[in-house]
Amino acid sequence: MALKKSPLAPAAFPDFPIIDGVRFAAGNSGMRYKGRNDVMLAEFAPGTSVAGVFTKNAMPGAPVDWGREILPHGKARGLVVNAGIANVFTGAAGRKTVEETAAAAAGLLHADATEIYIASTGVIGEPVPTEKIVNLLPRLAEDLSADAGMRAAECILTTDTFAKGAVATATLGGREVTLAGFCKGSGMIAPDMATMLAFLFTDAAIPAPTLQALLREANAKSFNCVTVDSDTSTSDSVLLFATGKAGNAEPSGSDDPALNDFRRALLEVMSDLAQQVARDGEGASKFITVRVSGAESDAAARIIALAIANSPLVKTAIAGEDANWGRIIMAVGKSGEKADRDRMSLRIGGILVAENGVKASAYREADVMPHMKGQEVDIDVDVAVGDGSAFAWTCDLTHGYIDINADYRS
Repeated sequence: MALKKSPLAPAAFPDFPIIDGVRFAAGNSGMRYKGRNDVMLAEFAPGTSVAGVFTKNAMPGAPVDWGREILPHGKARGLVVNAGIANVFTGAAGRKTVEETAAAAAGLLHADATEIYIASTGVIGEPVPTEKIVNLLPRLAEDLSADAGMRAAECILTTDTFAKGAVATATLGGREVTLAGFCKGSGMIAPDMATMLAFLFTDAAIPAPTLQALLREANAKSFNCVTVDSDTSTSDSVLLFATGKAGNAEPSGSDDPALNDFRRALLEVMSDLAQQVARDGEGASKFITVRVSGAESDAAARIIALAIANSPLVKTAIAGEDANWGRIIMAVGKSGEKADRDRMSLRIGGILVAENGVKASAYREADVMPHMKGQEVDIDVDVAVGDGSAFAWTCDLTHGYIDINADYRS
């Protein structure tokens, strides 16, 4: 099923830089998609450190199990990703697919299998034709190129309507380092440790324990703040690879002040990618930012923000450009977190809509309609019980979402 490009998509995929120590290749395995690449191989220089976060879904796929097992080694030499079949709920056969894929890639890259990461995305419960991936890998190994980042990003898509990439630079240990990444995801999207598949690459020299701390911190402020439909994927994985080729002085730990600029760049890239996921939400026509303040804690604010962002009634009202603000009040109340009904306030597009338990005296729906008709909608709620704050990014819920998911396996 050909999908029309999201109206919220960026103008273009960024100029994906060459990351010293990283090479990519992409090809078609024939397992599901015709006329497009569906398997990518990435090679990393010896000594590359790795960090990762994975789904909290209790039905993880075999690639997630594998990633969790090898992550403590802290080193990576390769990454294999396929699109079309998720390798989830596939039993012993799914595990065998991962092990055989890792072994095949390790042989080609002269590495150990525990240095090869695997990720899969697509339909759940279908067996993976392992031979189609393994037989393709030798050609991919021959095609590895430092400037094939965009091709790699394109081949991991499923219902996405555009490839998602982001780039930043930072100063670390006296050197300029480059950070770039790409991700996929537009449905079955809800924040819970990680979201969809995201792969980040840098030439910085950062030990694995420090890299892991940095990734967890940035993930909480980026991918874990995005939701499309409240469904947490069984395959969610975010991996960060650091080749060390920039030659910077290594930081002493995650609290080393020398990491401040890298920390900024990492959050910038991950936030950009997370927002692109919401902008490519299945059938999306509007990008929504929900901000909650005055909550009992930051954790409580996050729960309230997600209650609003995940509400089908809020999302459909925004799709219809209907300023039905009562639905937002409802979502705050159903969150289960403390909120002072008689002191809280609500703003849409910066316009005060309600306060102190009633509709604001100066509010006129006509004032907020131009904002509702735009492609970006801002909702700000102060629940007036404390100092906690949080935000969530999401999209509206349109007929397009139903159309895509009703025909997903067709």
